[in-house]
This record gives sequence, structure tokens and C-alpha cells, in this order.
Amino acid sequence: MKQMYPKNGRVILHVDMNSFYASVEMAYDPTLKGKPLAIAGNPEERRGIIVTCSYEARSFGVKTTMPLWEAKKLCPQLIIMKPNFERYRAASMGMFDILHEYSTLVEPVSIDEGYVDITDSYEFGSPIEIAETIQKQIFQQLDLPCSIGVAPNKFLAKMASDMKKPMGITVLRKRDVPHILWPMQVEEMHGVGKKTGEKLRNLNIATIGELAKADEIVLKAALGINGPRLKQKANGQDLRKVDPESASEFKSVGNSTTLPRDVSNQRELLQVFEKLSSQVSSRLKRKKVMAVSLGITIRYKDRKTITRSRKLKNPIQQDEEIYRMAKELFIKHWNGNAVRLLGITGTDLVEPDQAVKQLDLFSFEKDAKKEPLFQTMDLLRKKYGAKIIDNAGALSEMKLPRPKIGTDTSFNKDFLQSRPGKGSKKDDIS
Repeated sequence: MKQMYPKNGRVILHVDMNSFYASVEMAYDPTLKGKPLAIAGNPEERRGIIVTCSYEARSFGVKTTMPLWEAKKLCPQLIIMKPNFERYRAASMGMFDILHEYSTLVEPVSIDEGYVDITDSYEFGSPIEIAETIQKQIFQQLDLPCSIGVAPNKFLAKMASDMKKPMGITVLRKRDVPHILWPMQVEEMHGVGKKTGEKLRNLNIATIGELAKADEIVLKAALGINGPRLKQKANGQDLRKVDPESASEFKSVGNSTTLPRDVSNQRELLQVFEKLSSQVSSRLKRKKVMAVSLGITIRYKDRKTITRSRKLKNPIQQDEEIYRMAKELFIKHWNGNAVRLLGITGTDLVEPDQAVKQLDLFSFEKDAKKEPLFQTMDLLRKKYGAKIIDNAGALSEMKLPRPKIGTDTSFNKDFLQSRPGKGSKKDDIS
């Protein structure tokens, strides 16, 4: 399959979930499928706006950001639901977990889209075969549709994913740019908003082709440094790499492990969670952050994958807290079948000084005993600097590696620290 890949260039996918919030609700409640559905910020108020809507609703003219009263006028039978962000976050974790099976280079752009660099993933097939497999796997495991663009760079991959929705796969090569992109209106180009489009039209630039041929000095005078960059993209050029670390708004810390055999013994599975909790805790401490939400991933013997998450009353970082919450989620949602992979992810990360702990009757006494120690640490930091003293946990596992359990993976923007090798990736999708 290596001959299907360029010798010098890259192969990049842009995976874009279709009507994500609405699709998640339909996956959760199949009776909603085929019906016009909209997710709105405040369904009780006519002043609310549409956050997203199903393709059935779009056929009536309903659009994102449209006022509710207008949407109901266009489609009286429109079903309106409040957003359920815990549900969407769990589905997003499941989607990115699948993407990580095919490459170590995954860049989340938002909760429902991301880039995947599959240049070195030829063991899984040709670029088209990988795109088809990912699309099929997301649909079968999560019951969610997506569109995928396949291209030599991020800009072209993004443009390609928008061309066929829902459930489309589009290949866009540099040689396709003149006859596919150039005839399009300039506002259809990724990175050109309404205001930029107006400025370009004031320069008599109406199409992407005209932008590609425009004078760079004129563009820079009108749009600043963004002008020449847009011209480069209009010519199909984009040197940006797929960077897992770039999506700071999508911060999470997590680890998963593929078990050496299918396991259905609850005690063994909880032992795996115990070790994963320790790994996640160690990385949270290294990053000096705490998790406000915690999620688990369970992949069964038949490769069916579920993700479940919970918003926490108090931010957590300690391994015993992570384990306790992961155990609760697991016992509640595990169906008893043999398990192939387990994972834990902490999301909504905050720095410790931003974390507000809601003390209750059970934690107050324990925390109160530690207060003199915390005060002493604070005094030392103020007098000698922030790095003079730290919690042992923040340093403990930077030098002492723990024994591996199964095939370790970490499904977050920081996953480059611990990803499986090529052999284990192959095992993970067999």
C-alpha cells in the first residue's frame, strides 16, 4: 500500500461530523430519526436561536443561528430540544478515540471535527480505504454520520469535507484546484468570512480563482498579513502541519489500554481502571491541571465502543478520586460482556488555583487537617518563588516508569507522550 502514498508530500484527512448535536440526539433516541429536529439554546423562549438542526429540518429552510420563531414558521412540526453537552462530549471522545486508531497525529479543531495525518498509516490500506473504514466505524460504533476530505494539506482537506454531506468522502488534489475550487464564490472558501468577503469584492475579487491570481501587495494592504495567506490557500498551498498540541480549547488528558485478551472478569477490569487512573493522575500532575469532567471508554469483544462521562462537583487530580469515579461509571454502564479496551479521560481542565472545591461533611475534616501544610507551602512559594516546592505527585512518575498494561494509548491533544506502536495499532483494529 505504500505506493499509494506520496514520496515527499502528506496525506491528510479532515473528519467533520454531520449535524453533530442533532445526530447525537438521534443516536440516543432512534425515534427521532427521519424527523425535523433542532437543538436550540432556549426552546421556551421565542427569542432563542437554532444551534444546529437535522438535514430533515434543513429541507424546510431551517438554518443554524435562525431565530426559533422563524424556524417554527418554516417548519411547524419542528422538534426542538435543549443541548445536552455531556452527551455530545462523550460522543466526541468516542469519535476521536476511533481516529487515534489510525494515526498518532490527530488535531482536534472542535468538539465535532478534526484533522488526521495518515501519511505513515499505509498499513491500514490506501487513503480512500482508510477514510471509508473510519466513516463506517464511526457510523457502526457510534451511530453518527460524518463527511471526510482527503487531501495533501489541511486547507484542501477542509474544503473537500464540505463538498459532500452527509456521509460523503471527497478527494481534492492540488491539480484539482483550478477546475474545482477556482470557479467557487470567494465566500465559500474556508477562512473567508462575511466581512473578508465584502473587502475582497470591493477589490473586484468575486471567485476563489480571482483571489488566486490577485496582486499580493493589494491583498496585504486590504487584509493585512491574512491577504497573502488567503492567496496561497486559493492556490492550494498550505504548509501547516497536523498538530495535536494546537487545540488548546479542546484540552483533555486520558489514557486507554488494549487488553492482551478479552476480559469479562469484573475484578480484573477494575484493576485495569486502577492502573489507568494512576497514569491519568500522573499526567494531570505533570501538567499541573485538574479535571472538571471525567469520562470512560469501553470497547467490547465485538468492537462496539461506548463512552460515558460525568461533570464533577469538584475538580479532581488524585488517582483514588479518578478511580472512584471511573469505577462508578463502569459499574453503571458495563453490560457484562467481554471487554477489549478500557480508557479514562479527564476533560474541562483547570489550573489548581482556578479550582474551587465544594467542601462537604465528608471532605471537610480531611481537608482541614491539610490546611496548615498548604499555608506553609504558600509562604515558601511567596518567599522563594513558585518552583521552590511542589506536591510529590507532580514529580513522582516523571522518573519512575510504571509497568505497562496491555497497549497504552492516550486519546487527547497530548497523546504524543504515549501512543501505541504500529504493531499494536494493527492489533487494535483487527
